[in-house]
Amino acid sequence: MNNSMEETMLQKLPLIALRGLVLFPGMTIHFDLVREPFVRALQAAMEADRRIVLVAQQDPLKEEPEEKDFYTVGVIAEVRQVLRAPDGVSRVLVEGKTCVDVSGFSLDVYQKDTEAYPTAICAERVCKEIPEKQEAESKALCRSLKQIFQQYAELLPRMPKELVASVVCEQKPEKLFEYIAFNVALDYPEKQALLEKHSWMSRLEALYHAMAEEMEVLTLEKQIQEETQANLDRSQREYYLREQMRLIAEQLGDEEDPATELEEYQDRIAQLPLDQENLMKLAKEAERLSRLPAASQEAFVIRSYLDTVLALPWNRSSHTKVNLKRAQSVLERDHYGLQKIKQRILESFAVRALLPEETGQILCFVGPPGVGKTSIGKSIAKALGRKYERVSLGGVRDESDIRGHRKTYVGAMPGRIMDALTRAGTNNPLILLDEVDKMSNDFRGDPSAALLEVLDSEQNQAFRDHYIEVPFDLSRVFFVATANSLDPIPAPLLDRMEIIELGSYTREEKFHIAKEHLVKKQLKKHGLKGTQCRITEDALYAIIDGYTREAGVRELERVIGTLCRKAAKKIVSQECKKVSFTAENLMDYLGTQKFRPDAQVCEDTVGVVNGLAWTSVGGVLMPMEVLTLPGKGAVECTGSLGDVMRESAKIAVSYVRSVAVQYGIPEDFYTKQDLHIHAPEGAVPKDGPSAGVTMATAIVSALSGRAVRGDVAMTGEITLHGKVLPIGGLREKSMAAYKAGIRTVIIPEENLPDLEEVDAAVREHVNFVPAKTLDVVLETALLPRKHTLHTAPAKTAELCHV
Repeated sequence: MNNSMEETMLQKLPLIALRGLVLFPGMTIHFDLVREPFVRALQAAMEADRRIVLVAQQDPLKEEPEEKDFYTVGVIAEVRQVLRAPDGVSRVLVEGKTCVDVSGFSLDVYQKDTEAYPTAICAERVCKEIPEKQEAESKALCRSLKQIFQQYAELLPRMPKELVASVVCEQKPEKLFEYIAFNVALDYPEKQALLEKHSWMSRLEALYHAMAEEMEVLTLEKQIQEETQANLDRSQREYYLREQMRLIAEQLGDEEDPATELEEYQDRIAQLPLDQENLMKLAKEAERLSRLPAASQEAFVIRSYLDTVLALPWNRSSHTKVNLKRAQSVLERDHYGLQKIKQRILESFAVRALLPEETGQILCFVGPPGVGKTSIGKSIAKALGRKYERVSLGGVRDESDIRGHRKTYVGAMPGRIMDALTRAGTNNPLILLDEVDKMSNDFRGDPSAALLEVLDSEQNQAFRDHYIEVPFDLSRVFFVATANSLDPIPAPLLDRMEIIELGSYTREEKFHIAKEHLVKKQLKKHGLKGTQCRITEDALYAIIDGYTREAGVRELERVIGTLCRKAAKKIVSQECKKVSFTAENLMDYLGTQKFRPDAQVCEDTVGVVNGLAWTSVGGVLMPMEVLTLPGKGAVECTGSLGDVMRESAKIAVSYVRSVAVQYGIPEDFYTKQDLHIHAPEGAVPKDGPSAGVTMATAIVSALSGRAVRGDVAMTGEITLHGKVLPIGGLREKSMAAYKAGIRTVIIPEENLPDLEEVDAAVREHVNFVPAKTLDVVLETALLPRKHTLHTAPAKTAELCHV
């Protein structure tokens, strides 16, 4: 060790390597600790006496320093605080206590699986006091330090005035050194050199030399900044000169004059149908633009804003004289069926013909995918002669998508409504708000709430987009919305729209849509002619029944497209010149059928009844089976039945007990026989009240031994007194019976008005028997006892609502 240091006993303490930092005794610093070996050393110090040795690395970039990479003089510090961040970084606050000489290191601790930590063997060193004979020299040195620190503080305006005052007033050389060394931005090698000095006098001298060098650097840096600023001023002067040259060129006709641009903007703004306040607002923006440099960012923002506002169709409208006959022909040509929907649309057209300025109700088409909601919107626009624009709202969760962003934001743009109007080019287009039920909300706002003003005829006459900032009249826009379900739509938004439900297509409707629209569309899409590819009617029915099961016709169109591709391949490869697809050869092209036909009970059978059920893809047959077994009156329900169907079974049993004598059933059957009620295909959930008549009929048949007619199907809800209540989905259910070849369908008497919605082909071939009570149902469905009994097969069900 140096002779100027006083040796003490050697100490072995945990070691932390500092990178780019030097700690002095009496100094408090904080630093981040990441390297695992030194984190373990910190933990060891915290578990002991909180003392730790801090030594600076010579190369701060080295991750695993060796003994030769450390300085040999460090500081023993006391750990005051440790904060551990979630990302694994430890923020450590320490206070320097004693300067030490380090005579040895223990650094074999870089393996991940070890619990050892780095240590240092050190001995305390004491800095020599200033001798009395050097007091005059130390005073002179302190004055020089104070003077150079004041100059340093003048070059750094952020230096605290309190610190400068403390330095100027300090009389003790040791305290003066600490004030300056702790607060001057010196490089860590220079600070390490100060720490290694063996006396206070040498420290003060080294500090003065370091301050003098730092002052030279700061003075040179200030000079460079002043020269840079002078160059900027010169560049600014050159910019103004170039602007003057540009103005001269514009006067000569070489470029467009900003004054001319301002005049054009003012002329276009004056033609807008706005009040004086908003006209003045836009005129001020144009004046600001004329005063700004053409290449500046602010000029770009203002020019984009004015161009966007002026591009809106403020005064441009489509000629929309309503012709009901033409509108009806367009709707009939584009869509098969949907008579109620077409009628409602024509009624809306008629009202608009009588009152062109009447805004009317917003139409919202609700139905399963693929039933033609979006295409109806296109047909309405075509029938009215309006421009058509579609705004997809699926997945929108930001209110700014509807209202736009403030133009002060980077990348700001108007909302989707204003954008659709700009694309349409008229102020009275038809805007289709597609998938309004697919919107969501988050911390950026609720877009459905922003739509409230858009769709309210009392408010949208002055709709303000955040980007446009001036009111735009949306009352002339014909809004049409589409949705798959009403549940996700908020009630206030739902209240502003008239709901028009589109149900699933029946078998006959799918056939006609395919025959009249889809086949022609796919032939044209695949470059085929009608003479090259032919799909027979039987083949279309086979595709609908065996290869698709959907509410709409998208999958049906895909299958037809598949056939067209196979035909194109055969024709191009010259295997044949014409391809004809029939029900017999369909399997050769499409493979085995994906869906089996609805199972039905064709024979007269005891305890088995053909029921009718509704699913999301149409109606289906659902036989209901009842079996009697010796027992004590237990009722077992199987087939994945819901709570409502189980209640219907209990009602049916209670009713049968009340009429047991009338049908030759032992009155005490409920004490001697168990009933097992089953709906086949138990993997498919089934629920709903309309299977009540089916269950009651099957129970009476099983207990009385009377067979049920195999050519009869039924649907209806029952009460305890045997009344038959109305049900829903009659159109789909009757189509399922017709498709299965059943010619007699028992329905509730109150559903007779719904027969108007049933397809004409179904009404022609099916005999509908209205029933007010279960007596009519049983009389129609049950045969006398003399008929032979049979056992019927089970039925396949598909997501049934009965």
